[in-house]
Amino acid sequence: MCRHLAYLGPPVPLAALVLDPDHSLYEQSWAPTDMRGGGTVNADGFGLGWYPKPDADAAQADPAPASPAPSPLRYRRNVPIWTDDNLRDLAEGIISGAVIAAVRNGTDRMPHDESAVAPFRSGNWLFSHNGRIPDWPESTVKVAEQLPVAELLTLGAPVDSALLFALITHRLTSGEDPAEAVASVVQDVEAAAPGSRLNVLLTDGAQVVATTWTHSLWVRRTPDSTTVSSEPFGIGHWDEVPDRSLLVATATTLSITPMEGPQ
Repeated sequence: MCRHLAYLGPPVPLAALVLDPDHSLYEQSWAPTDMRGGGTVNADGFGLGWYPKPDADAAQADPAPASPAPSPLRYRRNVPIWTDDNLRDLAEGIISGAVIAAVRNGTDRMPHDESAVAPFRSGNWLFSHNGRIPDWPESTVKVAEQLPVAELLTLGAPVDSALLFALITHRLTSGEDPAEAVASVVQDVEAAAPGSRLNVLLTDGAQVVATTWTHSLWVRRTPDSTTVSSEPFGIGHWDEVPDRSLLVATATTLSITPMEGPQ
């Protein structure tokens, strides 16, 4: 299974989240401690997604009401994270207060190019999926019928994660609350493909919606930040999120509620 994290809080260099801490995502790529469901390393690619830090000078010069958050940016590769010689400079030079990052352990019968690497993006949303849907793609045919044909034909990649994200974004654009959209898609997919591993992260740069569905997720709080991760890293106190839970957080708030489903 993959490893991923999300962060909301004061702007920090991406390296402070992904590279530098003890047992960082970088280390988890080759030395994960909790690979339930198969796999030993996460060497099939990695991705960083972030929301650009607002320009303070421009904000002071223009007292008009705040404009929408900047669109998220991504850096994705289909190689092991430790092989990218440019990553250190990139991660030290990019500063953001809203980040998603992931390292991938690819699933058989799915492509291994960069299009299959999280985070996925649609409009102002970034998305990551840690897990798999068994008997893909046959098991999801009925669920996929919820999408217009045009959306199916333009999936970001022919992988289960891209379908999950398309189902969620379809509900978001229909006006559904983000937490409700994520929870309902997870439950629909589990009903169609029992035994699915559906651990997701979704953010718009202001909030994070996450699920634990047969895999681990941990959360670390400070007075002004929230970090969620497949495995604890760095310093500070971490709390494990119970299985079959829905997490909704901002930098300063946190809600964890149980989801329906067999334990």
